[in-house]
Amino acid sequence: MPPKKAVTDAEKPAKKTKSGGRTKKVSAYNKFMQTELARLKETEPNTPHLERFKMATQNWKTAKENPKAEA
Repeated sequence: MPPKKAVTDAEKPAKKTKSGGRTKKVSAYNKFMQTELARLKETEPNTPHLERFKMATQNWKTAKENPKAEA
């Protein structure tokens, strides 16, 4: 039996991906966090990401976008 030929990445067929599937709706929290983290990165560039994330979660508690906000 002859040895198998080594297959390179260029010769491999492309992996199939699911298409036509629904995308998950972005929650109000996720949308807020995305914009809030970007805003905090602009205003607090020297603050570590973890600290900015904590600040963003504190801001979420009183955000108008939060349906359960403690007004």
